[in-house]
Amino acid sequence: MTDIQTAAPKFLVEQGATNKKDAIRDDEQIRQTAREFEAFFLSQVLNSMSSGLETDSMFGGGESEKMFRGMLNDEYSKAMSRNNSVGIADAVYREMLALQEVK
Repeated sequence: MTDIQTAAPKFLVEQGATNKKDAIRDDEQIRQTAREFEAFFLSQVLNSMSSGLETDSMFGGGESEKMFRGMLNDEYSKAMSRNNSVGIADAVYREMLALQEVK
């Protein structure tokens, strides 16, 4: 017979964590995940907003400007997320913690 292994779900914060250092590290990992989600969301919004913009034919970047606009929007969204300018990361962070609580 073959052995069937069941994988336990991996939670970001382990229940009964006794080490304060591990709890702080896990908390920071949750915060980082929330910031990444906010940056992704903002990137999608910025890409949607700039999709209809035309490049300036005289002094614009032409096709290269169209190509790199998405990368610029990604960097803008990361900067906005790092500065807590929108607040989506805070809401996501609270929800992630609430979902991991034992009921």
